[in-house]
Amino acid sequence: MTGTTSAQLLQRAQQVSPDLATLLVAWQHQQGRHHLPWQQAREPYRVWLSEIMLQQTQVTTVLGYFDRFLTRFPTVAALAAAPLDEVLTLWAGLGYYSRARNLHRCAQDVMALHGGVFPRTALALQTLPGIGPSTAAAIASFCFGERVSIMDGNVKRVLSRVLAWEQDLSVTAHVRSLEAAAAQLVPARSEDMPAYTQGLMDLGATLCTPRKPACLTCPWSDLCVGRRTGEPERLPVKTRKLKRSERESWLPWLVWRQQVWLQQMPDKGVWAGLWTLPLLDSDAALAELLGPEGVAQAEPQPRSKHVLTHLDWWLNPRRWVMGDAQAAEVLPRLQALSPSGRWVSEADLALFGLPAPLRKLLG
Repeated sequence: MTGTTSAQLLQRAQQVSPDLATLLVAWQHQQGRHHLPWQQAREPYRVWLSEIMLQQTQVTTVLGYFDRFLTRFPTVAALAAAPLDEVLTLWAGLGYYSRARNLHRCAQDVMALHGGVFPRTALALQTLPGIGPSTAAAIASFCFGERVSIMDGNVKRVLSRVLAWEQDLSVTAHVRSLEAAAAQLVPARSEDMPAYTQGLMDLGATLCTPRKPACLTCPWSDLCVGRRTGEPERLPVKTRKLKRSERESWLPWLVWRQQVWLQQMPDKGVWAGLWTLPLLDSDAALAELLGPEGVAQAEPQPRSKHVLTHLDWWLNPRRWVMGDAQAAEVLPRLQALSPSGRWVSEADLALFGLPAPLRKLLG
């Protein structure tokens, strides 16, 4: 099957349509997930919020954040009007903080450009910050019944298996071919689109998993070409592997008069826009900042590893409770190192957007 062409893939999709959609919709109504809070009302704001949070994040993690966001920002207007720092503070711990910044920008654009109403088509939704093709398709299909297929990582796996698409999905052209095939599989009736879209998500999350797929209980078992090969877990094919790197930082945790020195990170890069302790590249840089007295008095805290998609980041905190004279000596060097820095009361730390490992460290 490795020689399957795009035309043959499209033909294969046409042969199993509309049976795949009919089976999936029926299965989702009977056995799919129906308990998720964003399913209760197919309202664009709630669906959009859930879709952004669910990008590269497990449902169990998202549930608590989703409820807190809705409590604080019950409408897109409330989110648009909020300060970015408050949005980042509520987001802290979910990771991939560019999602939170795009979330805020998107809410503002919905208010400013669309009168507070989300566009009704996937194509128009993609013009908004942070909304890619799959998220746009989810909103359009769930809320407006548009006949368009989502195409996240789970769905690519499910469709690659059912259609036995063995071309490398590291190649954009091969992904485009799978997208064209997916468009042939959507239900004929727009009212079936919410169940079909949710069914695709449910299959990928609960049955057609990366390892040990539960083929015997899958509604597509009899039509799945990948299952007939005997090795469905080989699919999808993706040869390009993400290159991981390692980084180490030293973090001076400076306390003066029950205040902690924090700096705000730039708008781009890891932890963009969040507040952190100063980040130094070496013991030598730490010694230069703290001086001999600080090096002697700063207490080493447990070294920890912060795991990101592309990076293993080792953090080495050093805590120093300073007197007035010590703070006065160090402050000019602190200000030169981090012009955005400021003293923050320990009682107010919860009001600042801190990355998860620092929120845990600072308590």
